[in-house]
Amino acid sequence: MKTTTARVQKAEIVREYGPFPGGDNIGGVTCDGKLTWAAAGTHLQAFDPETGKAVKKLPVAADAGTAFDGKHLYQITGSTIHKLDAESGAILSEIPAPGAGGDSGLAWAEGKLWVGHYRERKIYCIDPNSGKILKTIDSDRFVTGVTWLNGELWHGTWENEQSELRHVDPENGAVLERLTMPDGIMVSGLEADRKGVFYCGGGRSGKVRAVRRPTA
Repeated sequence: MKTTTARVQKAEIVREYGPFPGGDNIGGVTCDGKLTWAAAGTHLQAFDPETGKAVKKLPVAADAGTAFDGKHLYQITGSTIHKLDAESGAILSEIPAPGAGGDSGLAWAEGKLWVGHYRERKIYCIDPNSGKILKTIDSDRFVTGVTWLNGELWHGTWENEQSELRHVDPENGAVLERLTMPDGIMVSGLEADRKGVFYCGGGRSGKVRAVRRPTA
């Protein structure tokens, strides 16, 4: 990973959601343009980000990262990534997860899936149809959630009970920006909407927190 001087700021948490019934541990997070989805172990929980109201629940195993491609949901479960019908939760297809069970975050961008590998401190770009690894990016922190925001690759960290949101160069992994979370507030899943808001899974808190993307 290339070394560079990163801009460091404190993360601005603008809203908290949950905990939701039966959602004691939040993993992956994604947005479908209207609703925000959170992986809650035994199910995917959708909520309205404007009202905070729980709207829909899909009874699917949802261990870690979650993504949306504009039509379908993708969910990491164990060592597998499932492609799901967004209305019913039915499994349409599956591919092996590149971390073989150590996977964390999941994001969709430009026709590819981006997968965090937690303890290996890596992000993989993979083919969504075959699972073939197309690119590997190294990090110097444990990688949790992964997302793209307006052409920028961001990922969450969770190490020594501290978390950050990091903007990294997708070519070499160089850290360009760091948003430090308050002490004791962890980031599991990560997703960004089109308005520049990050939705951060809060792990064992059962919460999802909205963080504002700072302007330059």
